[in-house]
Amino acid sequence: MDKLASLRAFVKVVDSGSFAEAGRQLRLSRSAISKYIADLEESLGVQLLNRTTRHASPTENGQQYYERALVILGEIEAADQAVTQSQSAPRGLLRVNAPMSFGTMRLGPVLADFMTKYPELQLQLVLSDDLLDPVQDGFDVTLRIAELESSSLIARKIMPVERSICASPDYLRRHGTPSHPQDLRMHVSLTYGFLLTGNQWKLTGKDGVHWIQPAWSLCVNNAEVLRDVAIKGRGLALLPTFIAEDALKRKELRPVLEKYAAPPLALYAVYPPTRHLSVKVRLFIDFLVERFGREGGA
Repeated sequence: MDKLASLRAFVKVVDSGSFAEAGRQLRLSRSAISKYIADLEESLGVQLLNRTTRHASPTENGQQYYERALVILGEIEAADQAVTQSQSAPRGLLRVNAPMSFGTMRLGPVLADFMTKYPELQLQLVLSDDLLDPVQDGFDVTLRIAELESSSLIARKIMPVERSICASPDYLRRHGTPSHPQDLRMHVSLTYGFLLTGNQWKLTGKDGVHWIQPAWSLCVNNAEVLRDVAIKGRGLALLPTFIAEDALKRKELRPVLEKYAAPPLALYAVYPPTRHLSVKVRLFIDFLVERFGREGGA
């Protein structure tokens, strides 16, 4: 039995939740993956995976074995990198997940420059506003604009993401301009309701902190949609600055309650906890930190 190949196959199955997907990522047939796992379970005398026709998940023993296997494979990768990284550029596949709006509006030029600097890397970018699991979905690194919950994942802050409350001039003519956070209770709001605070807005000014539960007419997980609906005069929206800035410059939106600040979100790079961060992931995150730091954030 090729123990190392079996470990890699097992880890991929746990990460992806599928024999077929593990085979695709390792460029092996499903039957080859199944044989690696069967050989591994036979040698250990325990069942490592619960199987259905479409999904595979670790047993209790399998989860413990998976965590140790990650360490072992990380050590092997680190040993390989220690003797090769000084001799060659990073190579292989780097799988990245990012939010849809941030990806389409900000990532393109950055990725192009990263690819120029590291031409031997293959970069696969998946844009999604769903909160995908980096481990289960097989991503090397996930970018998130959020207030992060504590988890078993490791997160590195890349930059703050400022926010402001905006509305169209037409909406403000029809409904008036709020001068205090409490006035928001009398307005229609457009909300991004997938944060830890839910649909509540937290605003801080000289008179303290105000928590507002706005009366909302739209709740959506994409800020570009919120911006476009706000431009059409359908309500107030609390938007990331990088989403709203062009509409503000064109006077399609106006900022309100500028003496009050919403707590900034942040762009994080999230990745699974391994003892050694792979060179390609470290270089990618360092590149984002340097680039967005130079540009002054979002």
